[in-house]
Amino acid sequence: MENADRPATEEVRPEWAGLDRLGTLELLRLLNAEDRTVAGAVAGQLPRIAVVVDAVAGRMARGGRLVYAGAGTAGRLGVLDASECPPTFNTAPGQVVGLLAGGPRALVRAVEGAEDRPELAVADLAALALTADDTVVGVSASGRTPYTVAAVRRARAAGALGVGLAGTAGSPLVAAAELGIEVVTGPEVVAGSTRLKAGTAQKLVLNLLSTAVMVRLGKTYGNLMVDVRAGNAKLRDRARRIVTDITGADEETARRALAATGGEVKDAVLVVLAGVDAPAAARLLAAAGGRLREALELARGGR
Repeated sequence: MENADRPATEEVRPEWAGLDRLGTLELLRLLNAEDRTVAGAVAGQLPRIAVVVDAVAGRMARGGRLVYAGAGTAGRLGVLDASECPPTFNTAPGQVVGLLAGGPRALVRAVEGAEDRPELAVADLAALALTADDTVVGVSASGRTPYTVAAVRRARAAGALGVGLAGTAGSPLVAAAELGIEVVTGPEVVAGSTRLKAGTAQKLVLNLLSTAVMVRLGKTYGNLMVDVRAGNAKLRDRARRIVTDITGADEETARRALAATGGEVKDAVLVVLAGVDAPAAARLLAAAGGRLREALELARGGR
């Protein structure tokens, strides 16, 4: 149970007091059994996550940004999710941002005391010049981290949407936010080590949030990654396969279409299916707000 002095993520379970005496396989089974409870905790928050997704997607469609803010594991997970959006969904630079208490150096080495300094969050967000179309998602296992709570408060003061993602119920973080998500995973096997269940829950929620937002923004066609940034051989192969899967064209046709469009999958699909050149494909996509399905409908309607 959570009390005023100790959040649930810091509780010590007496039945695990002999943890260091367990055999390796038994230890792993215990950790794995606890991990299996995380998905259920996340599932219970899906209605709240859905509200956040729609709110974020609406703002991003108007040019807003998605900003994650946190300290320690929570902050690093936000930076990770933000860094994966450009190659996966071809988001523009600065469209999805991860702020970590202590700055980039805190990614690989703890910056002691940074999470306790709310003024750092205020400064980090001031540098972004927030607008009403931006969203700041504060991520904290305890829901009490000063840096993270301050980030959400600062977001709301600037007119942006403030979202709190906490691992405890009734936290200051969620109280400070306009929208809250509370994934309560309880005490950790290693007491207080929120890189375990709490961190796994945060990773799952951030995956859900960013992926669903990008789907809402037209970054996929069905379940295909049509906005993939083909920056290496593996991704170039994937881009070619996506074009062939959607169009039914052979590999050489797909390769030529991708070459003509600078590797842009959606444009290449339009080149093949609509029989247009690359500039016309780009115009169709612009008219459709970047959504391939709508662009194809526009092309068919123009025939």
